[in-house]
Amino acid sequence: MGHHHGGRVSAVRGAAPSSASRSALHGLLAPASIAILGASPDATKIRGLLLQVLRKNGYPGRIYPVNPNHARIDGLDCYPRVGAIGEPVELALLAIPAAEIPSALEACAHAGVRYAVIIASGFAEEGGPQSKLQQRVTEIARRFGIRICGPNTEGFHNEIANVSATFSPAIDHGRAAEPIIATSRRIGVVAQSGGIAFSLYHRGRAQGLSFSYVVSTGNEADLTLADFLDYMIGDDATDAVLLFLETVRDPQTFLTAAQRALDQRKPIIAVKVGRSSAGARAALSHTASMTGWDAAYEAVFKTFGIIVASDPDEAIAIAGAVTSAPVPAGARACVVTVSGGAGAWTADTLAACGLELPELSRGLQQTIRSLIPSYGSARNPVDITAQAVHTGAFLQTIELLSTCEEVDIIVVVASMARETRVPFDTAALGRVIKSSRKAILFYSYTLPSPIARKSMAEAGAVIFTGLASIGRAVHELARRGRVTQALPISSAAVPTKLRNRLREATGTLTEHQSKAILAQYGVRVAPGILVRNRDELDEAVRAIGFPLALKVQSPDLPHKTEVGGVRLNIADAATLRVAYEEVISALAVRAPCARLDGVRLEPMAPAGIEIIVGVIRDELFGPVLMVGAGGVATELFRDVAYRLAPVDRRGALELLASLRIKALLEGVRGAKRADFQALAHLIARISSLAVACRDRVREIELNPVLVHAAGKGCSVVDALIVLEPTLPPEA
Repeated sequence: MGHHHGGRVSAVRGAAPSSASRSALHGLLAPASIAILGASPDATKIRGLLLQVLRKNGYPGRIYPVNPNHARIDGLDCYPRVGAIGEPVELALLAIPAAEIPSALEACAHAGVRYAVIIASGFAEEGGPQSKLQQRVTEIARRFGIRICGPNTEGFHNEIANVSATFSPAIDHGRAAEPIIATSRRIGVVAQSGGIAFSLYHRGRAQGLSFSYVVSTGNEADLTLADFLDYMIGDDATDAVLLFLETVRDPQTFLTAAQRALDQRKPIIAVKVGRSSAGARAALSHTASMTGWDAAYEAVFKTFGIIVASDPDEAIAIAGAVTSAPVPAGARACVVTVSGGAGAWTADTLAACGLELPELSRGLQQTIRSLIPSYGSARNPVDITAQAVHTGAFLQTIELLSTCEEVDIIVVVASMARETRVPFDTAALGRVIKSSRKAILFYSYTLPSPIARKSMAEAGAVIFTGLASIGRAVHELARRGRVTQALPISSAAVPTKLRNRLREATGTLTEHQSKAILAQYGVRVAPGILVRNRDELDEAVRAIGFPLALKVQSPDLPHKTEVGGVRLNIADAATLRVAYEEVISALAVRAPCARLDGVRLEPMAPAGIEIIVGVIRDELFGPVLMVGAGGVATELFRDVAYRLAPVDRRGALELLASLRIKALLEGVRGAKRADFQALAHLIARISSLAVACRDRVREIELNPVLVHAAGKGCSVVDALIVLEPTLPPEA
């Protein structure tokens, strides 16, 4: 499914942000000189490791240890304080107790230090008075213009400039053998966890992936994950970005960077943790109860084509695929294997991940059959058998498939366990991989030997070892070919009359009030009449006619059916009077304290497929649109999808295409196809209203919307709008 949106970035917190400038972050990540405050000769301590790791990894700049208890450390002059260095220092690493950090930062600022990385813990992560200590750090950063990474960070690593400003054991190149490099395209890592940042780097490097920067953002007293993402999206040396995040503290910068990544086709892979925390909000609508605090992130990720990974293996596999293989033209995959069982298992996995596995044409099958033993198979999976490995048929088959027009992706399945050789002429394989426009990926069903890792890397191939993770990686690679560029979407202007009505109303609106607002914004709703007593029934019927629906209207009862407040298919005046009396009586018993505005009479809507269309304003990202299967089964089936508002008709159709209920809308077992265009128009209109009135509107829910056959439109059966609970100040 493509991803499409636009015009929404500026909707978050006003105009574009003043995120950290590109040159500022470059100075932090590639400083000409570094002072280590709290440096120690003891390499068993973090304070000693910082110096050791920097030097071991070949940092080319000047290093100044700062510690009043030492004259020299590791052959370097040691200074009693940062002001005593007497040379310009670009970056300070602070590995001293938390309580000493504010005065040390001020000393750094007075000495002309422009950047600081605060390794020390004991700040907001501990709560209480330590949060105030962190606020002081933020205040110092603002006052002196010193840019700060941390506190409570594991630092960063710049692979390009050999700056290892960290104590992580994963950055231990000094003792490492010659690195495996399967792809020259580099991955940037930004994580709100130091351990995870460097573990992703460590795992990826073992598979031959290349990296640009690895940044642990810590508590983000100044620079945030969004600042580093923004830097890496604009960095020519970074080809993909891997994020590990719990929360986005600077949504404006994050959305701007995500938009630029989408425009540049630069992949972002995100691991989002904290999904299991329940939202604290007391939910009025289904939309609110189903749009937990994580749904806004889902909306952001879907809107901008950000790839979501659920575990470390998957994250690294996807990063490996997007940096080592070209974007395929389609989703047709072919499996080439030396093991029938491993090939079938791989084919099943790819099919489960939504890839097509077409049977190869008769002509291509004949050509392949001439290369392999008679007991092999040339259909797809192509089982060349273990015997054919020795004849060169493996590589010939891959080469044939790489130039044919029948498939887009080739997944090669082999055993890479042998300690002495791999099943290919790797120089020839390298030429095939380099010249192929198709994605060629390699899955080893045995653990690869060091020689296999090294020689396959020289051919430009990453060896994947997880079947589930290569399935996801191939799926995401295929999907990248369908990511669409964002186009601007403008929200329709709000009529003055409607703007005034929204200024005068507060809290939960009744269906009657909500539908009046929708109608004023150009959403088609059935004409309805509010009846305040039984004497008004006859006049209302003359205007509406039978059959009709009767629904109680109270701002205290957003779910009317639960108190017996709805009667449908009323066909005559006598039934109407009985229904009216019953509803009023039921209300007196079931909700005696509810405020009653009256009952709404409206024509019965024709039958249709039930859809829910909702918007909830997220405090971070603004209005989040939810569309899904509607009616009473909404929360039961949870067949819903999210995007940031607004969407246009095309975006709405893409949203509908991601739902399971799409099959019903397309017409099953002789049923007519539903009116997709009318539904898409409605979704776009509601999303536009939510953005245009974001200062007043908290929630909108239409549930159910009945979608009729093509050309017959859709009916908004019920509507709920929740406004801010207080009136805005007079303009």
